[in-house]
Amino acid sequence: MKLALFQFAPAFGEPAANLARIASAVRAHDAALWVLPELATTGYAFADREECTALAEPVPGRSTDALLTLCRERSTRIVVGLAERHGGRLYNSAAYLAPDGVVAVYRKVHLFDRERLVFDPGPDPFRVHPLDAHRLGLMICFDWIFPEAARSLALQGADLLAHPANLVLPFGQAAMVTRSIENAVFCATANRVGTERRAGVELTFTGGSQVTDPQGHVLARGPAGEEAVLVVEVDLARARDKAITSRNDRFGDRRPECYAVGDAESLGPRR
Repeated sequence: MKLALFQFAPAFGEPAANLARIASAVRAHDAALWVLPELATTGYAFADREECTALAEPVPGRSTDALLTLCRERSTRIVVGLAERHGGRLYNSAAYLAPDGVVAVYRKVHLFDRERLVFDPGPDPFRVHPLDAHRLGLMICFDWIFPEAARSLALQGADLLAHPANLVLPFGQAAMVTRSIENAVFCATANRVGTERRAGVELTFTGGSQVTDPQGHVLARGPAGEEAVLVVEVDLARARDKAITSRNDRFGDRRPECYAVGDAESLGPRR
């Protein structure tokens, strides 16, 4: 299947303009699945919850309705990061959209830095979703630093991890190579570029969107500071082979009974 990533700089607070940018990219390239950055419809640096509330949308909502129309027009699927308003809560979410409707919504479990001042943490476990004969897992940005996120999706049979991101730390892309290797899955990290200066904070996003294969090879990588569309042909069936050698299997060799879990409460927070 053809997998596409759109690395761009969303304009803060301008969902209509951002959706127009997305539509232009999707109409210019054929792909079975598109992965877009985190908070692609609104931009990232919300000053406070009030500002986020004004820009957040329900799912389905205006932005997802526009993208669903695009899915039907182009016979494609889209994973998009957006600010979601749901039941009085605000989530940093990723919606998985297909021509026949909203397939799934993942609400970010691991919030990064100032996101904790704006969003509520996602309450639900990681889940996989159908992608033709394969399975798709959803992660968002800072989830990369918690190997349990990718592992839990891989153990549920994910062949591809769609990873909308607004990476600012320098380690995320390299870590996703490791997530691919340790789980034998494809990973599609759609990062953004540009700088946002808001609420006394300046953030520069690192670009470098990438697709990695189950052996950790980088099949495509975007530039650090420029917008780009990446289109890659992937054979998702390769993710079903978890062998390392003729005698070793990534999942068959696991020894959960030996993985001691400490009492995190007794350790207390570490800063």
